[in-house]
Amino acid sequence: FIVGGISALVRRFRADRPDAQILLTRVADPRPFGVAELDPRGRVIGLEEKPEHPKSDLALVGVYLFTARVHDAVCRLKPSWRGELEITDAIQELIDAGCRVNSTVVSGYWKDTGSVADVLEVNRLVLDGVEADCSGEVHSSELIGRVVIEKGATVTGSRIVGPAVVAAGSRIRDSYIGPFTSIDSDCAVIDSEVEYSIVLRGASLIGVRRVERSLIGREVEVVSTPRILRAHRLVLGDHSKVQVVS
Repeated sequence: FIVGGISALVRRFRADRPDAQILLTRVADPRPFGVAELDPRGRVIGLEEKPEHPKSDLALVGVYLFTARVHDAVCRLKPSWRGELEITDAIQELIDAGCRVNSTVVSGYWKDTGSVADVLEVNRLVLDGVEADCSGEVHSSELIGRVVIEKGATVTGSRIVGPAVVAAGSRIRDSYIGPFTSIDSDCAVIDSEVEYSIVLRGASLIGVRRVERSLIGREVEVVSTPRILRAHRLVLGDHSKVQVVS
């Protein structure tokens, strides 16, 4: 995730037409990343994947732009010690072949979204900047704080505490949507509670208590199980006191 996106980078790549363009950022400990070494002009002269002794503090962000020259480089690759073809090796092949590999250093916020916790953190950051906007239909419901209800979304008998977003085509009924929750388009949240979560397109949660810190994929169905009737058989002596969890 990169604040501001990469549209300007893509336009510059198409205009300048280097053989490859990569994004870098300065990190305190580059050892868990691919690391780039630059010459005095800022050209990339070397790459290492997760080096024990990094030659710079410039880590690969994970955004790469290539011309068709990269296919020739990939064909020459051999699997690394991890048994994988490494993208850093492909870029190094381009460098060794005399190709032009440009770099751009990202100075703003970025996040490697390699885990659910990372994705939720980025979602929190994005929602922290939304402004309230109710363009959808809201009936007998309470919207608190910065809540976005897009046109085409319907909220009925529910309580939504922002920052939160409900995208077009989604239905929220008899439910609670808590802070830092994003509901994608065409979802259904019915008789459920969701907080600090992301629900992707077409997913549904019906009769679920309670979902939090979760990532629900596209077209997923989450429903409650039928209530199982339980019976207790008791033989109690005089003056007993019993606590039963129902």
